[in-house]
Amino acid sequence: MSPWKRRVTWSSLTTPQRAALVVAAAVQVGLAVAAWADLAKRDPREIKGSKTTWAAVIAVNFIGPIAYFRWARRTPEEAR
Repeated sequence: MSPWKRRVTWSSLTTPQRAALVVAAAVQVGLAVAAWADLAKRDPREIKGSKTTWAAVIAVNFIGPIAYFRWARRTPEEAR
């Protein structure tokens, strides 16, 4: 079997690989939770676009929460 089609299981990972995967997952979940919490507390006028759309975008791996924090929130001057 080609090494590119090899099925990787948790038990086949080394300890550092497992640790890296756990850390990456924790960071991803932490970013998403922080973004969803921020989105939930904000007034719709403080968000560029639809809150529903941004809630869905946040679910997209690391990119969604980072995009939310970078582009979705209006500055206090913009929200007026």
